[in-house]
Amino acid sequence: MAVEQWVAAASFAMFVLFTAQVIGMDHFLKNPSYDIDPSSMMREFLSISGGPALILAGSSFLLARRYGSRLCGSLIIAGGIATLAGMYYAMTMVPGISPAFVTQEIQLVPPIFMGVSIPVMIVGGLLFRLKPKPKRDYVFDR
Repeated sequence: MAVEQWVAAASFAMFVLFTAQVIGMDHFLKNPSYDIDPSSMMREFLSISGGPALILAGSSFLLARRYGSRLCGSLIIAGGIATLAGMYYAMTMVPGISPAFVTQEIQLVPPIFMGVSIPVMIVGGLLFRLKPKPKRDYVFDR
């Protein structure tokens, strides 16, 4: 596999990790066994996996945009779908959380990442439309 395919796979893994972290935290906040600060936890999850997932998806697109790649496009689209579905599920869990733990980050992150996942899927779909450019033979094409 080429570098851009490994980067797309890492992006998919980071999207799934971020979704799992948010859902896990929401499950914990329904019946917490100890006191935590959910806003700082959400910021930590954003910096550990949410932001890097978006950066890796963009990097994979930039690496594969000249010739297109169905595998890269599929992995980016799958990451967007996983994020969209997971954030929808996390958003439905917010009303069950104790009001003492509902912060602005808990309420805003799922809808924001639901909105961000749609352009991610569009970017992944663009890699399906691109046709490979023929390689030039620089010795004879002068």
